[in-house]
Amino acid sequence: MPNGSHGQNAGAGALLAILRDGRARTRAELAELTGLSRSTVSQRLDGLIAQHWVVAGEGSISSGGRPAAVFAFNEGARVVLAADLGATHARLAVVDLGLTVLAERAMELPVDRGPERTLERVVTAFRELLAADGPDPAHVCGVGVGLPGPVEHASGRPVNPPLMPGWDGFPVPEWLGERLAVPPAGPEAGPEAGPEVARVPVDRVLVDNDVNMMALGEHWAAGPAVDHLIFIKMGTGIGCGIITGGRLHRGAQGAAGDVGHVRVPASDAPCRCGNSGCLEAVAGGASMAAVLREAGIEARGGRDVVALMRAGDLRATRLVRQAGREVGTVMASIVNFFNPSVIVIGGDIAEAGEQVLAGVRETIYSRSLPLATQHLAIRASELRDRAGVVGAALMVVEDVLAPDAIDRAVT
Repeated sequence: MPNGSHGQNAGAGALLAILRDGRARTRAELAELTGLSRSTVSQRLDGLIAQHWVVAGEGSISSGGRPAAVFAFNEGARVVLAADLGATHARLAVVDLGLTVLAERAMELPVDRGPERTLERVVTAFRELLAADGPDPAHVCGVGVGLPGPVEHASGRPVNPPLMPGWDGFPVPEWLGERLAVPPAGPEAGPEAGPEVARVPVDRVLVDNDVNMMALGEHWAAGPAVDHLIFIKMGTGIGCGIITGGRLHRGAQGAAGDVGHVRVPASDAPCRCGNSGCLEAVAGGASMAAVLREAGIEARGGRDVVALMRAGDLRATRLVRQAGREVGTVMASIVNFFNPSVIVIGGDIAEAGEQVLAGVRETIYSRSLPLATQHLAIRASELRDRAGVVGAALMVVEDVLAPDAIDRAVT
């Protein structure tokens, strides 16, 4: 960040943005980086310290005279509740502002039971995680949720989700915000606060498609050097999250990346979306499990398919390899169009490892232009089952710590 890039209008949020890089800074360094006077820096640091966003760092920096005090971002100032809901399973976590998972739980949770039954279990699990693992509910600054279907980003409401009967238009943010109400900040807050203390609804509940959340998580894990990344989730269905220029690309209505319903050549397999020949109907975990059941082999979903493959079942192995090729066929067109530097494969079917990755790579490299694949990396998810909750938490953290939001909170 160049000297004076924020100028004299830099607020407390700008100081916090600098400190979030993990380096402890002195007042003099912060003044140099923002162009603010030391007295103004001190005033704004006082506001950040009062709300626990910043703490005095350990040690000091000496340039020969009196050692200067240092200040650091307080990753433990607040916590975020994050939920990654798939078609059949869910992972929930309590995450700090540095994206460290403090507590988590995985559970079977079919979303086809409807929104209220599903979200009641989410609320109960969040309360249990907070009670068992110690974070004060009053420190919850927001909730991030990934859903396995299209979501209108502005409202956080699902839109005609094929895997989620009864969810269309359901007000997920408002419903969760009311039921996850927390005690107010102050001396009366905390776990011991009685029922007579008014509880404050969580007003920052952000909801998006689950694959977008996974893409955010994997991009965070990959680091800022990766500007163009595609995340493919191969689970019950198939979806795609797109990072371009270091930012999540949602499209005009939040429907970008819905590759699961791209038509696959020479296939008329019926899809639950109402069309036929969709990629999901050929290579999704549910469709592969259905093929095995027709052959007399018990398989409820994608995880069972992968388990059978690992146990040496030849039918399951062939299905997984072919699923990789089918996904690669669709992705080859996207590679030519978008030219990503990294493609990450995640979801239940990705647990098949090289069996599925080899199929994806084989088709992409054979069908894409040499320039587009010259430096292309195709790899398995680094965060694996945690990608969704890390991404959901990141979505909330970036909103909470946006400079404008911090300026409003501190002043």
